[in-house]
Amino acid sequence: MNLKPEGGNAPSNEDGESQYLTFQLGHEMFAIGILGIKEILEYGVLTTVPMMPGFVRGVINLRGAVVPVIDLSARFGRHSSEVTRRSCIVIIESKGETGSQDLGILVDSVSEVLEIAASDIEPTPDFGTGLRQEFISGMAKVDNKFVITLNVNRVLSVDEMLMLAESDRSEQTA
Repeated sequence: MNLKPEGGNAPSNEDGESQYLTFQLGHEMFAIGILGIKEILEYGVLTTVPMMPGFVRGVINLRGAVVPVIDLSARFGRHSSEVTRRSCIVIIESKGETGSQDLGILVDSVSEVLEIAASDIEPTPDFGTGLRQEFISGMAKVDNKFVITLNVNRVLSVDEMLMLAESDRSEQTA
């Protein structure tokens, strides 16, 4: 039985372990499968884009491509992240109905890449995380602590973010 979390994008080895990038948002540890991660950048200058939802911090120029940067904390309905010297932008390929797009996520700090056995990942809880349930693919047990594994395709749904941007625009013009 394969308990690999849905949407986690973590490649499994023959022992049923998957690799995840762990990172901090506030005092919480999160993990995303490394398969969709393209690179990790130091936080730099962003160009703000008017009339975008509050969780879109701006865009960066990544080798000639325009890449939106999502403040993951704000995307989760929390306060915007405070940029520090440890802040990073993780470039991820997000897949949606309209195709795939590179997106950056702003995180407080990147921790490490971990091998997490499928047997160490519990199903998504029904309560208590403060996140929309479809954003979570599971709860990994790492060193006697829980790490929230994210469903990247749901958290970074380009289609949903476009709908939210349209909604914000219509509210601002009303």
